[in-house]
Amino acid sequence: MNYTIDNFFVDTNLFVYAFDPSAEAKWKASTKILDALWDHQTGVISTQVLQELFVSLTQKVKNPVSHRTAKGIISDLLHWPIVINDGAIILRAVDLLGRYHFSFWDSLILQSALSAQADFLLSEDFQNRQRIESLTIMNPFL
Repeated sequence: MNYTIDNFFVDTNLFVYAFDPSAEAKWKASTKILDALWDHQTGVISTQVLQELFVSLTQKVKNPVSHRTAKGIISDLLHWPIVINDGAIILRAVDLLGRYHFSFWDSLILQSALSAQADFLLSEDFQNRQRIESLTIMNPFL
C-alpha cells in the first residue's frame, strides 16, 4: 500500500499570528497548526514568506519583536523546504495574475505553492476551498 503525506504551503499570516499572542484565537489556531507541520515535516514556505514575516514581526504587529528575535525565528524556519522565487516563478506568477486577477504578491504566493507541488495552501487571504490548478486553498481560521 502506498501512503502519501500532503504538503502544506504556509502563507505569511499564519506565522505572524503564531508569534503574536495579541491575535488570541488566531494565535492559538496557528500555533497548533504550525506545531503539527513541524512534527510531520509537511510545511513548505518561500523566500517571500520569510521576507514578509520579518517585516511584519518587526514593524506591523501590535507588539513588534527585535530584529535579533525576528532573525532567530527566520533562522529556525530555514529548516523547512523553501521555494526560492527566481525569475521563472515570477513570470509564472504574472501569468496567474492575468488568469485569476489576484494581486501580484498573492499570485507569487500561489505560484510558489504550485512550484513546491504543495497539495494545500494555508492562508486567510483567499477564498476557502478554492482550487487553483492542483492546489487547494484552506483558510484555517474558519
